[in-house]
Amino acid sequence: MSDRHQQRQQRLKEQVDARISAATETRGILMVFTGNGKGKTTAAFGTALRACGHGKKVAAVQFIKGAWPNGERNLLEQHGVEFQVMSTGFTWETQNRDTDTAACRVVWQQARRLLADESLDLVILDEITYMVSMDYLELDELIQALQQRPSQQSVIITGRGCHRTLLDMADTVTEMRPVKHAFDAGIQAQQGIDW
Repeated sequence: MSDRHQQRQQRLKEQVDARISAATETRGILMVFTGNGKGKTTAAFGTALRACGHGKKVAAVQFIKGAWPNGERNLLEQHGVEFQVMSTGFTWETQNRDTDTAACRVVWQQARRLLADESLDLVILDEITYMVSMDYLELDELIQALQQRPSQQSVIITGRGCHRTLLDMADTVTEMRPVKHAFDAGIQAQQGIDW
């Protein structure tokens, strides 16, 4: 048994080593975390935490979430992560298209500034997919800013229903799929777990 296991592991090692050798390009990447499952923002901020741990400079722009308590922000701001947050919060709460569009435009100007900042290694555009799908932000404007960003800068886009063009542009796409969630069983969302 151990000989077969060792042979399998050796073949696996050779495959992994070949892939590592083939990866020769160094540049920032565009990541998309989308899908109907929970965890898109959590994955993005997990990546931010990793980047900060390696001394990288990170910034985050949060569309939709508003000014409610934010554990990720509480921690990451202590480590120099700049946050720009859309002031209106959840669009299903405001129910005012004009106010939401204006708030989106204000925070989008900050996002554009961050996407042009050569000192930033990672920029998170949290929940920006909704801004595009609800026509608060023109897709072409977002695409242009992504294409013109500094070459070493990585970007994470989160949100459901990501536009096909953004999926095609992305280097890495992860789709979160709902299997089971406590909230669906009537368990309240919990601070420190769900937000």
